[in-house]
Amino acid sequence: MDSFGSLQSLRSPRLRSGDRVRIVAPACPPSREGVARGVELLTSWGLRAEVGEHVFDQWGYMAGRDEDRVCDLNSAFRDPGVRAVLAAMGGKGTYRIVDDLDTDALRRDPKPVVGFSDITHLHIALWARCRLSCLHGPFPDDSWCGPASADAVRRALMTTAPVTIHRDTSQASAAVTVEGTATGVLVGGNLDAIRTEAGAGLPNLKGAILFLEHQRGTGLGEADRALTQLTRTGALDGLHGVALGQFIGFDQDADDPTLGGWGIADVLRDRLTRLGVPVLGGLPAGHGPHPPTIPLGTEATIDTAAGTLTVQPAVT
Repeated sequence: MDSFGSLQSLRSPRLRSGDRVRIVAPACPPSREGVARGVELLTSWGLRAEVGEHVFDQWGYMAGRDEDRVCDLNSAFRDPGVRAVLAAMGGKGTYRIVDDLDTDALRRDPKPVVGFSDITHLHIALWARCRLSCLHGPFPDDSWCGPASADAVRRALMTTAPVTIHRDTSQASAAVTVEGTATGVLVGGNLDAIRTEAGAGLPNLKGAILFLEHQRGTGLGEADRALTQLTRTGALDGLHGVALGQFIGFDQDADDPTLGGWGIADVLRDRLTRLGVPVLGGLPAGHGPHPPTIPLGTEATIDTAAGTLTVQPAVT
């Protein structure tokens, strides 16, 4: 299997005023109010925002049946007038539809896909199957993500400037560092999503920079299990480096006497430092407020001395 270093990224043209963009819901159903705010903001950038047919459907905890959610995605991929696809919500369910994506359409006509959290499944599948560069970023509802974060989505879609994220020492993962610099194609996102794709579509990560972020569910054990599974399957073999974002909700573990004084930084340090590659912790990217937008599937460099992750644009 080809390594990341030997593969050419598939990048799409940057957006321009007048371009059409399509809002979809591959996972959970969004609120109508949030989508309306996003449409208003996208329109203010000069874009023509459309909403997928099934975005407000509901089937259990998902935004409609599997076949309807993937239909919205494939319809956007196949429409030559749609120049970007934005996920209105993460949550649960994207993993159920990734096998049915029309990646041939994206090979013919690449367009960026924006999202994070459960949308990591899309990002991984699109890189693995057609090398598409995507964007790890929020839906631009600035009542939730804030004006600066919304503007970061705009710049990532409409300019070709590299993106630099600086270490924030207040983040839990900032305590985890293996000194050095490393360059490789950036891949990753939500740790649980990446673990779920192991053995089910996760590409060879040899030569990559792996970006990880996570939101606490059941506790330290879930992060430990995920990282251990990725190690045992060999998925982390050959990485060039690791970039750690936010690990939200683990503060409460510091007061749990059953954990032996360990916190999330201890788990990350124990599992990742043995890889023998540079590790940069403390990036303010993930499930916290005011998230940045980070290109995936393009060349990136981590520099632990400078405390920076610098990523080439996902658009040309």
